[in-house]
Amino acid sequence: MPPAPPPQQPKNRSRVPTPTGENRRPQRRMESRNASERAAFFARREAAAVLRRVLRGDATRRAAGSIKSLVYSPTVRNKRATFALVCQTLKYLPILKEVLASSEILSSKWKKQEELVYVTTYDILFGQGIAVSGSVEQLIMLQKDSLRTTLDKVCARKRVRCVEDLLSNKSAVKPKPRFLRVNTLKVTTESVIEELNKMHMVDKDEMVPDMLVLPPGTDLHNHPLVTDGKVFLQGRASCMVAVALCPKPGWKVIDACAAPGNKTVHLAALMNGEGSIIACELNKERAKTLQHTVRRSGANNIRIVNGDFLEVDRNDPSYAEVHAILLDPSCSGSGISTERLDYLLPSHSRDSQDDAGTSSRVMKLSAFQKKALSHALSFPSVERVVYSTCSIHQAENEDVINSVLPLATSLGFELATPFPQWHRRGLPVFQGSEHLLRTDPEDGLEGFFIALFVRKAGPTSEEPSEDATVEVRTKQVRGRRNGVRAFSSLRLSRMILW
Repeated sequence: MPPAPPPQQPKNRSRVPTPTGENRRPQRRMESRNASERAAFFARREAAAVLRRVLRGDATRRAAGSIKSLVYSPTVRNKRATFALVCQTLKYLPILKEVLASSEILSSKWKKQEELVYVTTYDILFGQGIAVSGSVEQLIMLQKDSLRTTLDKVCARKRVRCVEDLLSNKSAVKPKPRFLRVNTLKVTTESVIEELNKMHMVDKDEMVPDMLVLPPGTDLHNHPLVTDGKVFLQGRASCMVAVALCPKPGWKVIDACAAPGNKTVHLAALMNGEGSIIACELNKERAKTLQHTVRRSGANNIRIVNGDFLEVDRNDPSYAEVHAILLDPSCSGSGISTERLDYLLPSHSRDSQDDAGTSSRVMKLSAFQKKALSHALSFPSVERVVYSTCSIHQAENEDVINSVLPLATSLGFELATPFPQWHRRGLPVFQGSEHLLRTDPEDGLEGFFIALFVRKAGPTSEEPSEDATVEVRTKQVRGRRNGVRAFSSLRLSRMILW
């Protein structure tokens, strides 16, 4: 048999030895760079969409949500990059507007993409500087040298050495513990602690049932426990509101101003998923957020009403057996303005010029709050009403309570003391204000206000003790199997249909 012919060399290939792994690194770096460029490209567009809603809401004073809530909504995929871009663009926005004013970019067809122009200009001038084949990116890259020259002129005119000196001295958020609430409709607190202890230090809150405390800066937004609705990233003061109402399993409850729904689904958990909750929300967009929160929680005893709570007929037979009402109405949000990053908004500098606590906006909010609280107290069978705000202004808190006290007394209500062990009470502006509860950033919490009205005549006139609350929660946990609430086929069908 003749020997096999030698293997032929491939055409157009030199006889240089096969490249090593070191020679392949540039290709991998190029692929990595392309991936980074694509990520930056899409993050700018997500940031521009969020920025548009933030700026429009700030201009009309009808915000669809805070910066954080908009960024961490389900529609945003690259949350970390989007959040950074939105915050930094807002921080540099006055400078960006001044620099872009020297060009004709925003006076042309690009005006329709104004927010994307802001985000891209920030990212190219001050951020990563990564640009890919996008029309806005190409536009800013063509103008880059001209924009930098204008920026240098602005610094020279204002006699500052660098761009950072042009930034206003705005407040920064002080690090606070990360609070989260275990959704006991789906899982037990002990199982969540066991899971989180693998990566974080976890402590149980001493006052709020099923609340866990993690170190500041802990990011859990993409954790499966959060995305699956087994835990909710919710502040401690916010969780105190539903606990103060202390609804019993089987009750009919109204959440009067429900969106985004964290307190609503907390009520469902406290009620062990039994009874019914009517969640009212006037704003259509916020009602969609409420729907998403309810679905994520797994609660099947919540009915969403897209309408005005003030128009709910208290004499309607369907509301005749309402036992409790949680009223957390629209407010100035002054108690959570730092957490919401309101200091980054254009309106922040305008507000600081006036006494925000007595501004016309706060007075209008206060008038609405009084009307809503009076309406809540007028339901014939209601036994417990909680009024809460995330405001620090007296006009929205103590003044509202004081104004409705005569009506409340005539209807058989009196002020009770939620969380009597809590040290910070209401401002001493009327007799009985010691029953009210306030939280403050000095406590490492948000600025919240809570008032609890209890009808004197009736089986629930006595304030439930802390031990009783813990006992109820213990029974609820024991009633679950493997931490997950079992759904009957009928309930499951109703959920799917809803």
